[in-house]
Amino acid sequence: MSTATPMDSRPLKSLDEWDDFLEGRYQEGKTDEQFRQYDATANPGVAQFYRLNHEHQSVDYVLGKEQQYFGLTRGRKTIWEAAEFLNTLVDDSDPDTDLTQIEHLLQTSEAMRRDGQPRWMVLTGLIHDLGKCLCLYGEPQWGVVGDTFPVGCAWSDTIVFPEYFQNNPDAKNPLYQTKYGIYEANCGLENLHMAFGHDGYIAEVMKPYLRDEALYMLRFHSFYPWHSHGAYTHLTNDKDRAMLEWVKKFNPYDLYSKGHAKPDMKQLKPYYDDLFSEFLPEKVAW
Repeated sequence: MSTATPMDSRPLKSLDEWDDFLEGRYQEGKTDEQFRQYDATANPGVAQFYRLNHEHQSVDYVLGKEQQYFGLTRGRKTIWEAAEFLNTLVDDSDPDTDLTQIEHLLQTSEAMRRDGQPRWMVLTGLIHDLGKCLCLYGEPQWGVVGDTFPVGCAWSDTIVFPEYFQNNPDAKNPLYQTKYGIYEANCGLENLHMAFGHDGYIAEVMKPYLRDEALYMLRFHSFYPWHSHGAYTHLTNDKDRAMLEWVKKFNPYDLYSKGHAKPDMKQLKPYYDDLFSEFLPEKVAW
């Protein structure tokens, strides 16, 4: 009898068998309309990812992971140390690219730099996916990457693959299925418990160092129901509405910098070393 661990419970670093599915998913020259095309038939691996994500991202799960990780007790690392691991990461939630993670991060930040964006925003572009280092601790992929949404209130039908929520345990809790759920009207996005993943984690890591605009970009760049579809506005406040323009300004760089020429990390590293020293200590708590 086989003793292999089921695929849906394996950490990212052991998903080598998915390489065949991922091969060829990245295509040079994609138009903007071709990005973020989610279809269960065209992208069975992505659909499977979101089925697991939606079934398991419950209130109890999220609160437990926040307690486990938001205290930042996992040691101190440099930005490059955290980024280097990501070269081994395959992001099954993303149908758009098979570049290494560091290459995607540099694509994002370099596009911002070419457009003359402020240095704090270029830094945000470079670090925005570093929360994926959660994989170092054995977290399953559905609990690290993918689109995010609040837990503890009714799910929006603008969330990708909303039909997969039917097997989430929160579906049986009447309070969690109401418009406001465990929250109050206009309580603010910072007070929501979001589906756990790299977004919230990297925002916690960077909270002591970066301005609110950058922290919103980090925490909410995958919150597509809000920034792309206008959902959950009954929970937003004035600060959220002011920050929305910055999240929207960030998001095209995250999405549409993919597909450009691969960056030369060796050539770019001195610039980013200087950028890190301007805003961050040598090592940060993770």
